[in-house]
Amino acid sequence: MRIGELARVTGSTPRALRHYEQHGLIASRRSANGYRCYDASAVTRVRNIRHLLAAGLTLQDVDFFRPCLDGDVTTAPPSPGGIRVAQARLAAIDARLAQQHTIRNRLAAALDSVR
Repeated sequence: MRIGELARVTGSTPRALRHYEQHGLIASRRSANGYRCYDASAVTRVRNIRHLLAAGLTLQDVDFFRPCLDGDVTTAPPSPGGIRVAQARLAAIDARLAQQHTIRNRLAAALDSVR
């Protein structure tokens, strides 16, 4: 299937698919006219990538799950390594939230002082 069809079927965009391909998470072959062509198995792979990204992981994190991307990552039992990746990402998100909360409080205090 061509990139537009894969994007439509998976709810993705052609740009995102090219990005996944650039990171080596999906692969295509080129047709005679230069269009990207994907195997039907790419649908599952892209859906899994999108699921992991929606859960808060980055593409670098998703790369760790490469061996699992052709199965059903939504129902597969988590591996110890996968849990470590998710825990590290959660810790990074928590740290960013704490920083944002501190900045928010500083801004609120500054606004309170001028009222």
